[in-house]
Amino acid sequence: MKSFNLQRRNQRILATCLLVFVIIQFIPLIAAAQSLGGAPATGKAVQGQTAAQPEGAFLNLVNWVGNVIAPVGAVLCVVMAVVNYTHGRGVARWAVAAGGLLLVSGLTRLIEFWIAQGTAGV
Repeated sequence: MKSFNLQRRNQRILATCLLVFVIIQFIPLIAAAQSLGGAPATGKAVQGQTAAQPEGAFLNLVNWVGNVIAPVGAVLCVVMAVVNYTHGRGVARWAVAAGGLLLVSGLTRLIEFWIAQGTAGV
C-alpha cells in the first residue's frame, strides 16, 4: 500500500512539472500577442491588424481553430468511428463529436463571413 501511494505521489509531481513546463512554453506567445507597440489600437478594424496586436492575434486564433483544428479533429473522429465500427463497438459518440467539430468550424467561418460583409457599414 505504501508503494502505491509513493507511486501515485510521484505521478502527481511529474504531471505538475509537465503542466508547468507546457505553460512556460506559451509565455512568449502570450507576451508577444499583448504588444501594441507605440500606438493605441483604437479605431482600427480587426482585419487590418497584424498578429503582433491583440485583435490580430485573436483573429488568427479563431481562424486557426475554425479552419485547421476543428476539421482535422472531425477527420480523426470519423477515423475513430470507423475503427470502433470494425471492432464492433459503438460509434455514436465519435459521430456526434465529428459533427460538433464540423459545426464549430462552420460557425466560425460563418461569423468570419458576416464580419467581412459588415465591415463597410459597421
